[in-house]
Amino acid sequence: MKQRKLRDLEVSAVGLGCMGMSAFYGSTDEDEGLATIQRALEIGVNFIDTAQLYGPLTNEELVGRAIKGRRDEYVIATKFSRRMDDATPGDMSTVGGQDGSAEHVHRSIDGSLERLGTDYVDLYYQHRVDPNVPIEETVGAMAELVEAGKIRHIGLSEAAPETIRRANAVHPITAVQTEYSLWTRDPEPEVIPTCRDLGIGFVPYSPLGRGFLSGRFTSPDELDEGDFRRSGPRFTGENLEANLGIAAKVKEIADEKGITPAQLAIAWVLAQGDDLVPIPGTKRRTYLEQNAAAVNVELSDDDLARIEAELPEPAGARYDEAGMATVNL
Repeated sequence: MKQRKLRDLEVSAVGLGCMGMSAFYGSTDEDEGLATIQRALEIGVNFIDTAQLYGPLTNEELVGRAIKGRRDEYVIATKFSRRMDDATPGDMSTVGGQDGSAEHVHRSIDGSLERLGTDYVDLYYQHRVDPNVPIEETVGAMAELVEAGKIRHIGLSEAAPETIRRANAVHPITAVQTEYSLWTRDPEPEVIPTCRDLGIGFVPYSPLGRGFLSGRFTSPDELDEGDFRRSGPRFTGENLEANLGIAAKVKEIADEKGITPAQLAIAWVLAQGDDLVPIPGTKRRTYLEQNAAAVNVELSDDDLARIEAELPEPAGARYDEAGMATVNL
């Protein structure tokens, strides 16, 4: 597995997003999730991404069980944001609102460390920026966690360029995580250039367009009950019909190159710069292995130009109205 750097944090060039093992994507299989995380290390994928919110709480516990005995061989990233004081594991309705206060930062890390079964986290993100708390307070508290040895690097997720600059002025930010893929290009005009200007690594999540670009489903009816994509703006109605053209084009180009659509989508993200480390999520070892193999896919300038010219624009927002209100803050 090739390696890349997020600022001064070295990680596998492709990571593993663990959210779907515990939340939001319908049915789960804990045994397969454990096996997938362990298989990741065997094939050189050491960068593991989780969060308090996934479950809630249960995904960190799953990751903790998977890495037990080999913790130092993994690079573990997790996230805090919403209040978990009254959260019941597995019940999203019990999760509280956003809280970027210093008190919440300190309380959150202790819970994560316990669930992960470790005394430090390699990369700790604020999952969503709290618009009611200055970013300087939040990152200042995260810097205290670095000093205490509880975390080693600080990250932000879905933060606006000005927020990133203000945060980096308090303490060096190692990585910014934002949705980015062939059909979500929002970070290109400002967020990625800001990161590069400041020397910050960029971690694209959902590089497979939440599985859609891989061709794993063509209708929300194919998804499990409880899968949030069943009502996602891009996966329903006229938007779905329009977006099927994007998936078809990705498949066409991938077939010509003798690779899977998922590998094409991940290879495209990797080709956007050595400072990008995508974290495709999966619940299964089979897809993990296919995704990791994308590091060996070479896209020529002609390939990239063709993708740019022939892929249609996506239809629909990436989240519903409430979700979109939490990003780019």
